Amino acid sequence: MDCPTEERLIRNRIEPMPGVVRLDFNLLSRELTVHHRLDDTEVLVVALKALDMAPRVLDDSAPAASSSEAPRLGVRQKLLLAASGVAAVLAEVLAWTTGQDAALPVLACAVVSLLCAGLPTLRKGWIALRNLTINIYFLMSLAVVGAVAIGKWPEVAMVVFLFALAEEIEALSLERARQAIRALTALAPDTAEVWQGDGARAAADAPRGAGQWLTRAVGEVTIGSRIRVRTGTRVPLDARVVAGRAALDQAPITGESLPVDKAAGDPLYAGSIAVDGVLEAVVTAAAGDSTLARIAAAVQEAQAQRAPTQRFVDQFARFYTPAVVVLAVLIAAGGPFVFGGGWSDWLYKALVLLVIACPCALVVATPVTVVSGLAAAARHGMLVKGGVWLERGRLLKVVAFDKTGTLTRGAPVLTDAIALNGLPVEEALNIAASLDEPSTHPVARAIVSGWRARQLGDALVRIDDFAVLDGRGVKARIDGPDRAGPFWHLGNHRLVEELGLCSVELETTLATLEGAGKTAVVLCSPQAPVAVFAVADAARPESGAAVRALKTLGVKTVMLTGDNPATARAIAGPLGIDDARGDLLPQDKQDAVAGLAAQRGMTGMVGDGVNDAPALARADIGFAMGAAGTATALETADVAIMDDDPRKIAAFIGLSRKVAGVLTQNIALALGIKVVFLVLALAGEATLWMAVFADMGASLLVVANGLRVRGHFAKAR
Repeated sequence: MDCPTEERLIRNRIEPMPGVVRLDFNLLSRELTVHHRLDDTEVLVVALKALDMAPRVLDDSAPAASSSEAPRLGVRQKLLLAASGVAAVLAEVLAWTTGQDAALPVLACAVVSLLCAGLPTLRKGWIALRNLTINIYFLMSLAVVGAVAIGKWPEVAMVVFLFALAEEIEALSLERARQAIRALTALAPDTAEVWQGDGARAAADAPRGAGQWLTRAVGEVTIGSRIRVRTGTRVPLDARVVAGRAALDQAPITGESLPVDKAAGDPLYAGSIAVDGVLEAVVTAAAGDSTLARIAAAVQEAQAQRAPTQRFVDQFARFYTPAVVVLAVLIAAGGPFVFGGGWSDWLYKALVLLVIACPCALVVATPVTVVSGLAAAARHGMLVKGGVWLERGRLLKVVAFDKTGTLTRGAPVLTDAIALNGLPVEEALNIAASLDEPSTHPVARAIVSGWRARQLGDALVRIDDFAVLDGRGVKARIDGPDRAGPFWHLGNHRLVEELGLCSVELETTLATLEGAGKTAVVLCSPQAPVAVFAVADAARPESGAAVRALKTLGVKTVMLTGDNPATARAIAGPLGIDDARGDLLPQDKQDAVAGLAAQRGMTGMVGDGVNDAPALARADIGFAMGAAGTATALETADVAIMDDDPRKIAAFIGLSRKVAGVLTQNIALALGIKVVFLVLALAGEATLWMAVFADMGASLLVVANGLRVRGHFAKAR
């Protein structure tokens, strides 16, 4: 079951059955989901066997995209196909040399070709007729019977051979599209190195005792088990590092181009590759619940959904095929009366029309292209939740970004260090870091991290009598021969005013920093302010490039944030975002997205998927950032960006435009070839075997063209 003809056949047979509620088809995975109220599903199996479908019930625990098996052309099939081809060619040669289409040698060759390759087609055509379904097998069977009736035996031989050959080639071509999805789950290894130690807690975070490393199937590894990942191997399961350091290539999961350093406490994703180093980790998710498995399952569900173009094509095909059959009957019956000529000539033209009329190329064009796009996006770290979003992306006119954690890192960093009253800035930063070291406040951690990042040689100085001044800062005594005595203070503008140490110069410096959207803190010695430090939530290095890429695509960018307007402008300005809106509550963001959609058209919203949920839900397309390992984001977002790279928004829009372009090409190819051969058929210039060749050739062309989407990002790089 991999063609809409089989889907229609199954629908006509099973949908009317009592107790059947709904049928969901996944043609590329050859899976049918029946929603029913039946006590026994054996009646479904019997019905499918009557359609020659040979169903196999799937296990619910089967991993996504792994159930369908690749088609294999067996030795017997190859021999029969080869024999049919030889017989068909001999029939054509004998008919051409003798000038007799119905001579006994020609008839014998045609019968051999028909028996070797045509019986499956005739059997399926009979099944379609019994179930009152018009599909390609019915049309081909009708053409073969009609050709036999008018004595076109060489045509019969060549038609059945070409159709059988084209069917095998098409099946193998479609398998390439399936492999794009199946390859996602194949990234994770089947086995893991598991620590088998003494005692119930030997595999947990505690230090290892006596024991050994054993190889186990990933399905047997439980949550909490301790695993080892060595250089050059893939991570078998989602886990958390407890020992060791290593660089991991996470490209299969997040799409990141560079390896990421991992140490104790860091998460590991199944399918990642250890570039160097050895890690020991504790398993945090079973094989079926890993991030990789959820990605594969989400892509599997997404590609099973009908994209808008596919729904249109499916509806078109439902009416198109019967209409062409009626036209063929009218041509066969009315041609001799209207235009003159023999009955056999007009019947032959009608048979050619029936063969070329099959909508397979038209119908298969959309799912292959969409699946290729979904797989390409997943490999690039973008999880698209359905073909509808993949097609809509090209229509985006505005993209609204949340600030914190989306365009910025989500944590403050030290941006400025200004020395006052002659104290060297390095020494001032050393003292400030010493005062802030005991504090857990984000601003304090930013100053300590800033001191460490500057790799200053001096160690932190010892402090005594440390105290937190609520809402203002900290104070402590600095230990040392020339610094003992009164308290040193580190805090905000209000603290400096309370100490009576403000000056016009200091006020100007603080106003400049705060006007730029930064948080300023002042280091005060017992006598005077000696330094000013500023921290801010810095923009990601990729954010500027992301905004520029969207502008290149003609997409307007907007920032929506709960921070004050000054901070919003300070971040948005350097990035090139002209419209920055601050002091917005979640409801305000939702209203802003609604307003943008009303004014400018289709609008996307990019956020973290939690506090931006109302705006993400209101947007035409919601993008969740940093979704790797986050089940909620994978389930709720229309598009989940697996790492925190905002540049992938533009990449998604580019992919959407590529998919739309290929879909247009495929539909034009499929319809164009049919129109050309329709004219040739009516003019008497097309033969039956030429019609088969054109029909299946069109199918192969659109499949091959759709598969090009898989390499979109490889070419972009």
